[in-house]
Amino acid sequence: MVWVAVASTSSTDGAGSTDSTVSLHTRALGEHGSRVVFLHGLFGQGRNWTQIGRALAAPDRADGHRVLLVDLPHHGRSGWDESFDYVQVADQVATLLDADDPVCLVGHSLGGKVAMVLALRHPDLVERLCVVDVSPVAYDHLSQFEEYVDAMQGLDLASLEQRGDADAGLAEAVPDPTVRAFLLQNLRRDGDGWRWQVNLDVLGRDLPVIGGWPEDRLADLAPYRGPVLWIAGSGSDYVAPAYDEAMDRWFPGNRLVTIKGAGHWVHSEQPEVFLEVLRRFLDASRSDGTEADPA
Repeated sequence: MVWVAVASTSSTDGAGSTDSTVSLHTRALGEHGSRVVFLHGLFGQGRNWTQIGRALAAPDRADGHRVLLVDLPHHGRSGWDESFDYVQVADQVATLLDADDPVCLVGHSLGGKVAMVLALRHPDLVERLCVVDVSPVAYDHLSQFEEYVDAMQGLDLASLEQRGDADAGLAEAVPDPTVRAFLLQNLRRDGDGWRWQVNLDVLGRDLPVIGGWPEDRLADLAPYRGPVLWIAGSGSDYVAPAYDEAMDRWFPGNRLVTIKGAGHWVHSEQPEVFLEVLRRFLDASRSDGTEADPA
């Protein structure tokens, strides 16, 4: 199994987007099968999907896939822009795709919104869509993420001698060790010091945009008619009956699967169940077009 790191240059165009150029870092896995592209959530990186990606790309399976893990702008090893904009980011990711080889696009949280916008703006690039624990709506419960940004920016990087010091420094503001470990994946050595790899200034400032949904900029677009798997964690409130109408409007082919024992980070909290649900959705693309029941 061979990983290939690629630095791709992408730019936006088309109605409603802002001209921009940013380098997108990607990792490819697998050499045969249909393409599956993964987009991470806020403060994440493409490598958050490594376990799922490796399983799908396993060379000894007849149902293997070519997997691409993407670092979204402002995250991981990808470039930064002056602001965060869903339409702009979706158009940037679209430059990695090819209408002659349409993909299954999988996105979690922030990445799920990017995936939905991309499918609506570029339906020829997306053969099927998997949206993980997010809805095409504006959320108003962002205080937790504001606290994360404040805690990370408040850490005195100059005083850190080792990574454990950063963990201890965040413990009071972020008591959950799993969440701390997730946030600290963004802390990188920089010579003799440390730096945050994630763009905290822009992401913190633009949290209202990240929590929102660009309804007005999508108003003239048709719904996405391809098959859509909508995965929710049973312990999360990002997918709720109140959001069904919006999802049905934009994605009339959606099917909701709720995974028990999972919260917002479904794929990391219940990876085996998530993988089985996703495999069954992908297997449907190998059939005569009749979608299998992923539940």
